[in-house]
Amino acid sequence: MKLSDGSVIPGNRHADDAEIDRRIAQFHAPYHTAIAAMVARLRDAGRVPILISLHSFTPVWKTTPRPWEIGVLWDRDGRLAQPLMNRLAGAGFVVGDNEPYSGALENDTLNRHGTKNGLPHVLIEIRQDLIGTEPAAQAMAERLAPILEAALADMGQMSRKTTHS
Repeated sequence: MKLSDGSVIPGNRHADDAEIDRRIAQFHAPYHTAIAAMVARLRDAGRVPILISLHSFTPVWKTTPRPWEIGVLWDRDGRLAQPLMNRLAGAGFVVGDNEPYSGALENDTLNRHGTKNGLPHVLIEIRQDLIGTEPAAQAMAERLAPILEAALADMGQMSRKTTHS
């Protein structure tokens, strides 16, 4: 994008088709190739890969404050998303279910590597004002780690109940 929320993105201002192609070849394609290779390695080893992506979002969009502290984005597979949202809410976070963005975007990472492979997946979006400094980011990571571990355990328990019911 060359424009976002009314502001020109300086690094994209002059990006032409050749520059876009260069960035795809240098960053985008290797990123997806690496994910696909890791998914294949884990499956070959008899393990079920779980995709977890971490991003951040602005506290305000087009002059509208965003109330969520953490958004959990997911596509069609809620095996991890549901327990994660429950755990985050239980820890006192204001949680967005597919907010501030939708996790169901054709050919993005969740869809491409999660949904199309039948794998559990989430994209965790953290509001930028909560992680704007190194100490704040570290504190958030320390707070989120046990929540994510518990949600993964919950997901495993749900899967066993579903399998054995």
